[in-house]
Amino acid sequence: MVQPGDTAGRIAGRFGVPEEALYEANPFLKQGTVIVAGLQLQLPLPQNPLAKPNSADITKRIVQASHDYGYPDLCYQIARLQRLYPFIWCENIGRSVSGRAIHALRIGQGDKAVQINASFHANEWITSLLAMRFIEDVARSLSLGEKLLIRSEGEELDIQALSRQVTLWIVPMVNPDGVELVQGGVGKTHPRYAELKRLNRGSEDFSEWKANINGVDLNDQFPAHWEEEVSRRGHDGPGPRDYPGLAPLGEPEARTLYEFTKEKQFATVLALHTQGEEIYWNYRGYEPAAAEDLAGKLAAASGYKAVKLEGSDAGFKDWFIQEFGRPGFTVEAGLGVNPLPIAQFDKIYANIQQLLLAAVKL
Repeated sequence: MVQPGDTAGRIAGRFGVPEEALYEANPFLKQGTVIVAGLQLQLPLPQNPLAKPNSADITKRIVQASHDYGYPDLCYQIARLQRLYPFIWCENIGRSVSGRAIHALRIGQGDKAVQINASFHANEWITSLLAMRFIEDVARSLSLGEKLLIRSEGEELDIQALSRQVTLWIVPMVNPDGVELVQGGVGKTHPRYAELKRLNRGSEDFSEWKANINGVDLNDQFPAHWEEEVSRRGHDGPGPRDYPGLAPLGEPEARTLYEFTKEKQFATVLALHTQGEEIYWNYRGYEPAAAEDLAGKLAAASGYKAVKLEGSDAGFKDWFIQEFGRPGFTVEAGLGVNPLPIAQFDKIYANIQQLLLAAVKL
């Protein structure tokens, strides 16, 4: 079934078939025309479906920082990563308001479960690219038997040994509808065109939009003193940012993360946001005694600043700490104005990779 934003090339790449074969199997498709979302296509058998990747395949990066990163790119890269690294498990843990799948990727089989999530906020989509590059680095090192260096500790991390101790889960795009809205806007044929333009203060430029497509801030949706966050925000209705909704967990994306996290019982969670180069590690005294020291290790690894944050409620990290009493971190990656430009990706990732390696090792 065609997903929003799909092209024939992306579909062919996702399923490992030649683009020409896709057209032959679906003669009603015409090259160069838009493929309508929801359309069902016939898929030809992939060429050499049992072929295993060689080391040359592995050295080529799949997760490239070449353009603004959206939901179709995510789907395409997940499929390519799974073909190259069959030990990556992908689970659809829920659906967005518009019906897009919310993916969770898993590597490892250890007793300790760690979650990294990204793109709670729509105009922070670069965090999805950071998360996907990290899982590719881990998968490649695991496949080749290589180690990854944590510079601050002068230690080479044995990824194969770590994968037997830790199960790493990555939810790379919590808010796919919002990300697509930021990058593509809405045309006049969109069923919610008039409503969304009104919520965006009459503008067709959605680059500053943080919320989901319902105009609700997903990181203000969790049952952690939610009522106080509502009072603090002072918003009387949906909009581009900071509206906590009518009730906690009222939006499907927030409920998906809530139920997924309850089910997996994570030892640690990290939520990637932008920007500020800061790490928030506390919540109203619910955090474990070691949380500040652990945040210090993440700060040392990344060069970011560990910050004791006050006056904020209802976030995913807040709820996790309150609910489980375990370490939870919000990481504000990079510096500048959201959405951060793709040209900054390599510089940001150099620090985030180190932070995430240190976090998985905690």
